[in-house]
Amino acid sequence: MRIGFIGLGNMGAPMAANLAKSHEVTGFDTVAKPAGIALTDSAAAAAKDADVVITMLPNGDILRAVAADIHTAMKPGAVHLDCSTVDVESARAVAAAAQDKGLAAVDAPVSGGIGGATNGTLTFMAGGPAAAFATVEPLFDIMGQKAVHCGDAGNGQAAKICNNMILGVTMIATCEAFVLADKLGLDRQAMFDVVSTSSGYSWTMNAYCPAPGVGPVSPADNDYTPGFAAELMLKDLNLSQMAAEAADADTPMGKAATALYAQFVEDEDGKGKDFSAMLPRFESRRRA
Repeated sequence: MRIGFIGLGNMGAPMAANLAKSHEVTGFDTVAKPAGIALTDSAAAAAKDADVVITMLPNGDILRAVAADIHTAMKPGAVHLDCSTVDVESARAVAAAAQDKGLAAVDAPVSGGIGGATNGTLTFMAGGPAAAFATVEPLFDIMGQKAVHCGDAGNGQAAKICNNMILGVTMIATCEAFVLADKLGLDRQAMFDVVSTSSGYSWTMNAYCPAPGVGPVSPADNDYTPGFAAELMLKDLNLSQMAAEAADADTPMGKAATALYAQFVEDEDGKGKDFSAMLPRFESRRRA
Protein backbone atom coordinates (compact mmCIF):
# COMPACT_ATOMS: atom_id res chain seq x y z
CA MET A 1 0.00 0.00 0.00
CA ARG A 2 0.91 3.64 -0.38
CA ILE A 3 0.48 5.22 3.03
CA GLY A 4 0.43 8.85 4.11
CA PHE A 5 1.21 9.34 7.80
CA ILE A 6 0.42 12.66 9.46
CA GLY A 7 1.61 13.24 13.00
CA LEU A 8 5.10 11.85 13.62
CA GLY A 9 5.50 12.47 17.33
CA ASN A 10 6.39 10.00 20.07
CA MET A 11 3.69 7.55 18.96
CA GLY A 12 3.37 8.29 15.25
CA ALA A 13 7.05 8.08 14.34
CA PRO A 14 7.62 4.47 15.49
CA MET A 15 4.27 3.39 14.04
CA ALA A 16 5.24 4.88 10.67
CA ALA A 17 8.70 3.32 10.88
CA ASN A 18 7.20 -0.15 11.37
CA LEU A 19 4.91 0.35 8.37
CA ALA A 20 7.80 1.59 6.24
CA LYS A 21 9.47 -1.82 6.53
CA SER A 22 6.88 -3.30 4.16
CA HIS A 23 4.93 -0.40 2.62
CA GLU A 24 5.64 2.91 0.91
CA VAL A 25 5.18 5.56 3.61
CA THR A 26 5.23 9.33 3.16
CA GLY A 27 4.98 11.39 6.33
CA PHE A 28 4.35 14.91 7.56
CA ASP A 29 4.60 16.65 10.91
CA THR A 30 4.69 20.35 11.72
CA VAL A 31 7.58 19.84 14.18
CA ALA A 32 9.04 16.32 14.24
CA LYS A 33 11.28 15.21 11.38
CA PRO A 34 12.18 11.59 12.18
CA ALA A 35 14.85 9.83 10.18
CA GLY A 36 14.02 6.85 8.01
CA ILE A 37 10.67 8.12 6.72
CA ALA A 38 10.16 10.02 3.45
CA LEU A 39 8.83 13.46 4.42
CA THR A 40 6.71 16.04 2.58
CA ASP A 41 6.15 19.73 3.22
CA SER A 42 2.40 19.49 3.88
CA ALA A 43 -0.30 17.15 5.12
CA ALA A 44 -2.08 17.36 1.77
CA ALA A 45 1.07 16.29 -0.06
CA ALA A 46 1.42 13.26 2.22
CA ALA A 47 -2.21 12.33 1.56
CA LYS A 48 -2.10 12.67 -2.23
CA ASP A 49 -2.29 9.34 -4.08
CA ALA A 50 -2.20 7.35 -0.82
CA ASP A 51 -4.37 4.27 -0.41
CA VAL A 52 -4.56 4.89 3.34
CA VAL A 53 -3.86 8.11 5.22
CA ILE A 54 -3.13 7.68 8.92
CA THR A 55 -3.42 10.54 11.37
CA MET A 56 -2.03 10.59 14.92
CA LEU A 57 -2.94 13.99 16.34
CA PRO A 58 -3.31 15.65 19.77
CA ASN A 59 -7.01 16.56 19.88
CA GLY A 60 -10.31 16.76 18.05
CA ASP A 61 -9.94 20.36 16.86
CA ILE A 62 -6.62 19.61 15.16
CA LEU A 63 -8.04 16.41 13.70
CA ARG A 64 -10.97 18.29 12.16
CA ALA A 65 -8.65 20.91 10.66
CA VAL A 66 -6.25 18.33 9.23
CA ALA A 67 -9.13 16.23 7.89
CA ALA A 68 -10.54 19.25 6.04
CA ASP A 69 -7.12 19.72 4.44
CA ILE A 70 -6.36 16.11 3.48
CA HIS A 71 -9.81 14.92 2.37
CA THR A 72 -9.71 17.19 -0.66
CA ALA A 73 -6.30 15.79 -1.60
CA MET A 74 -7.08 12.09 -1.14
CA LYS A 75 -8.03 9.93 -4.08
CA PRO A 76 -11.59 8.53 -4.26
CA GLY A 77 -12.06 5.34 -2.25
CA ALA A 78 -9.01 5.90 -0.06
CA VAL A 79 -9.28 5.30 3.69
CA HIS A 80 -8.64 7.87 6.40
CA LEU A 81 -7.42 5.87 9.40
CA ASP A 82 -7.32 8.08 12.48
CA CYS A 83 -5.36 6.66 15.42
CA SER A 84 -5.63 9.77 17.60
CA THR A 85 -7.49 9.75 20.89
CA VAL A 86 -10.18 12.44 20.52
CA ASP A 87 -13.78 13.11 21.46
CA VAL A 88 -16.44 10.87 19.94
CA GLU A 89 -18.20 13.80 18.30
CA SER A 90 -15.06 14.82 16.37
CA ALA A 91 -14.47 11.24 15.24
CA ARG A 92 -18.00 10.97 13.88
CA ALA A 93 -17.85 14.40 12.24
CA VAL A 94 -14.60 13.49 10.44
CA ALA A 95 -16.09 10.17 9.30
CA ALA A 96 -19.13 11.95 7.88
CA ALA A 97 -16.92 14.49 6.11
CA ALA A 98 -14.87 11.67 4.60
CA GLN A 99 -18.00 9.93 3.34
CA ASP A 100 -19.15 13.17 1.71
CA LYS A 101 -15.88 13.23 -0.24
CA GLY A 102 -16.20 9.63 -1.44
CA LEU A 103 -13.72 8.34 1.13
CA ALA A 104 -13.90 5.78 3.92
CA ALA A 105 -12.92 6.49 7.51
CA VAL A 106 -11.92 4.37 10.48
CA ASP A 107 -11.32 5.76 13.97
CA ALA A 108 -8.85 3.48 15.75
CA PRO A 109 -7.27 4.89 18.92
CA VAL A 110 -4.54 2.78 20.45
CA SER A 111 -3.50 1.31 23.76
CA GLY A 112 0.05 0.31 24.55
CA GLY A 113 2.04 3.53 24.80
CA ILE A 114 5.38 4.38 23.21
CA GLY A 115 6.76 0.92 23.94
CA GLY A 116 3.86 -0.69 22.11
CA ALA A 117 4.27 1.67 19.17
CA THR A 118 7.99 0.89 18.94
CA ASN A 119 7.61 -2.86 19.33
CA GLY A 120 4.51 -3.19 17.13
CA THR A 121 2.38 -4.50 20.00
CA LEU A 122 -0.38 -1.89 20.16
CA THR A 123 -4.05 -2.70 20.59
CA PHE A 124 -6.44 -0.88 18.25
CA MET A 125 -10.10 -0.17 19.00
CA ALA A 126 -11.73 0.56 15.66
CA GLY A 127 -14.98 2.13 14.54
CA GLY A 128 -16.23 2.45 10.98
CA PRO A 129 -17.54 0.40 8.05
CA ALA A 130 -16.58 -3.28 8.00
CA ALA A 131 -15.14 -2.96 4.48
CA ALA A 132 -12.86 -0.09 5.52
CA PHE A 133 -11.76 -2.03 8.60
CA ALA A 134 -10.88 -4.99 6.37
CA THR A 135 -8.78 -2.72 4.13
CA VAL A 136 -6.64 -1.44 7.00
CA GLU A 137 -6.55 -4.65 9.05
CA PRO A 138 -3.19 -5.74 7.53
CA LEU A 139 -1.71 -2.47 8.80
CA PHE A 140 -2.98 -3.19 12.30
CA ASP A 141 -1.15 -6.51 12.10
CA ILE A 142 2.11 -4.63 11.49
CA MET A 143 1.64 -1.89 14.08
CA GLY A 144 0.01 -3.98 16.78
CA GLN A 145 -0.90 -7.33 18.23
CA LYS A 146 -4.69 -6.92 18.32
CA ALA A 147 -7.42 -4.92 16.59
CA VAL A 148 -11.07 -5.05 17.60
CA HIS A 149 -13.81 -3.77 15.29
CA CYS A 150 -16.19 -2.06 17.71
CA GLY A 151 -18.90 -1.03 15.26
CA ASP A 152 -19.86 2.22 13.58
CA ALA A 153 -17.89 5.46 13.32
CA GLY A 154 -16.87 6.83 16.71
CA ASN A 155 -17.13 3.50 18.49
CA GLY A 156 -13.38 3.08 18.54
CA GLN A 157 -13.12 6.32 20.50
CA ALA A 158 -16.00 5.22 22.72
CA ALA A 159 -14.18 1.99 23.56
CA LYS A 160 -10.91 3.82 24.31
CA ILE A 161 -12.64 6.36 26.53
CA CYS A 162 -14.53 3.71 28.51
CA ASN A 163 -11.40 1.59 28.89
CA ASN A 164 -9.30 4.48 30.17
CA MET A 165 -11.99 5.67 32.54
CA ILE A 166 -11.79 2.23 34.16
CA LEU A 167 -7.98 2.50 34.13
CA GLY A 168 -7.94 5.90 35.85
CA VAL A 169 -10.45 4.88 38.51
CA THR A 170 -8.68 1.59 39.16
CA MET A 171 -5.24 3.19 39.49
CA ILE A 172 -6.55 5.60 42.10
CA ALA A 173 -8.14 2.76 44.06
CA THR A 174 -4.92 0.72 43.85
CA CYS A 175 -2.82 3.62 45.14
CA GLU A 176 -5.27 4.36 47.94
CA ALA A 177 -5.21 0.71 49.00
CA PHE A 178 -1.41 0.61 49.21
CA VAL A 179 -1.35 3.71 51.38
CA LEU A 180 -4.06 2.31 53.63
CA ALA A 181 -2.08 -0.94 53.90
CA ASP A 182 1.03 1.04 54.88
CA LYS A 183 -0.83 2.84 57.64
CA LEU A 184 -2.29 -0.42 58.90
CA GLY A 185 1.16 -2.01 59.08
CA LEU A 186 0.64 -4.42 56.18
CA ASP A 187 3.78 -5.19 54.17
CA ARG A 188 3.47 -4.11 50.53
CA GLN A 189 4.71 -7.41 49.16
CA ALA A 190 2.18 -9.29 51.27
CA MET A 191 -0.50 -6.90 50.06
CA PHE A 192 0.48 -7.58 46.44
CA ASP A 193 0.64 -11.35 46.94
CA VAL A 194 -2.90 -11.38 48.33
CA VAL A 195 -4.60 -8.87 46.04
CA SER A 196 -2.94 -10.02 42.81
CA THR A 197 -4.35 -13.52 43.29
CA SER A 198 -7.76 -12.69 44.73
CA SER A 199 -10.81 -10.55 44.07
CA GLY A 200 -8.83 -7.30 43.98
CA TYR A 201 -6.95 -8.48 40.88
CA SER A 202 -6.57 -5.73 38.27
CA TRP A 203 -4.24 -4.62 35.50
CA THR A 204 -3.06 -1.69 37.64
CA MET A 205 -2.07 -4.09 40.42
CA ASN A 206 -0.83 -7.11 38.51
CA ALA A 207 0.84 -5.61 35.43
CA TYR A 208 1.56 -1.97 36.33
CA CYS A 209 1.93 -1.94 40.11
CA PRO A 210 2.36 1.63 41.43
CA ALA A 211 4.51 0.48 44.38
CA PRO A 212 8.28 0.41 43.69
CA GLY A 213 9.91 -2.98 44.05
CA VAL A 214 6.62 -4.87 44.03
CA GLY A 215 5.32 -6.96 41.12
CA PRO A 216 6.66 -6.70 37.55
CA VAL A 217 8.95 -3.80 36.67
CA SER A 218 6.88 -0.66 36.10
CA PRO A 219 7.40 3.12 35.96
CA ALA A 220 7.29 3.11 39.77
CA ASP A 221 10.71 1.42 39.63
CA ASN A 222 12.09 4.30 37.54
CA ASP A 223 11.05 7.21 39.77
CA TYR A 224 7.69 7.34 37.98
CA THR A 225 9.16 8.33 34.64
CA PRO A 226 6.11 8.13 32.39
CA GLY A 227 5.02 5.09 30.54
CA PHE A 228 1.64 6.82 30.43
CA ALA A 229 1.82 10.38 31.66
CA ALA A 230 -0.62 11.73 34.23
CA GLU A 231 -1.59 14.58 31.89
CA LEU A 232 -2.55 12.04 29.20
CA MET A 233 -4.70 10.20 31.71
CA LEU A 234 -6.34 13.53 32.55
CA LYS A 235 -6.97 14.12 28.83
CA ASP A 236 -8.71 10.76 28.50
CA LEU A 237 -10.75 11.23 31.67
CA ASN A 238 -11.88 14.65 30.45
CA LEU A 239 -12.97 12.99 27.20
CA SER A 240 -14.90 10.41 29.21
CA GLN A 241 -16.78 13.14 31.03
CA MET A 242 -17.51 15.03 27.80
CA ALA A 243 -18.97 11.81 26.41
CA ALA A 244 -20.91 11.12 29.61
CA GLU A 245 -22.40 14.61 29.51
CA ALA A 246 -23.42 14.21 25.86
CA ALA A 247 -24.92 10.76 26.50
CA ASP A 248 -26.58 11.72 29.81
CA ALA A 249 -24.67 8.91 31.59
CA ASP A 250 -24.12 8.99 35.34
CA THR A 251 -20.39 8.32 35.96
CA PRO A 252 -19.63 9.42 39.53
CA MET A 253 -16.40 7.44 39.83
CA GLY A 254 -15.19 8.72 36.47
CA LYS A 255 -16.05 12.26 37.54
CA ALA A 256 -14.18 11.86 40.82
CA ALA A 257 -11.11 10.39 39.08
CA THR A 258 -11.12 13.30 36.63
CA ALA A 259 -11.16 15.82 39.48
CA LEU A 260 -8.32 14.05 41.31
CA TYR A 261 -6.09 13.84 38.22
CA ALA A 262 -6.86 17.49 37.41
CA GLN A 263 -5.74 18.48 40.91
CA PHE A 264 -2.63 16.27 40.62
CA VAL A 265 -1.59 17.60 37.19
CA GLU A 266 -2.67 21.22 37.37
CA ASP A 267 -2.23 22.16 41.04
CA GLU A 268 0.34 19.74 42.40
CA ASP A 269 3.49 18.19 40.87
CA GLY A 270 1.94 15.48 38.73
CA LYS A 271 2.66 16.90 35.28
CA GLY A 272 5.47 14.97 33.63
CA LYS A 273 5.10 11.97 35.93
CA ASP A 274 3.53 8.62 35.26
CA PHE A 275 -0.14 8.35 36.15
CA SER A 276 0.79 5.78 38.81
CA ALA A 277 2.60 8.54 40.73
CA MET A 278 -0.73 8.95 42.50
CA LEU A 279 0.79 6.56 45.08
CA PRO A 280 3.41 8.97 46.50
CA ARG A 281 0.79 11.70 46.18
CA PHE A 282 -1.51 9.84 48.57
CA GLU A 283 1.43 8.93 50.84
CA SER A 284 1.99 12.61 51.58
CA ARG A 285 -1.64 13.30 52.53
CA ARG A 286 -3.76 12.79 55.60
CA ARG A 287 -7.47 12.05 55.71
CA ALA A 288 -9.49 15.22 55.00
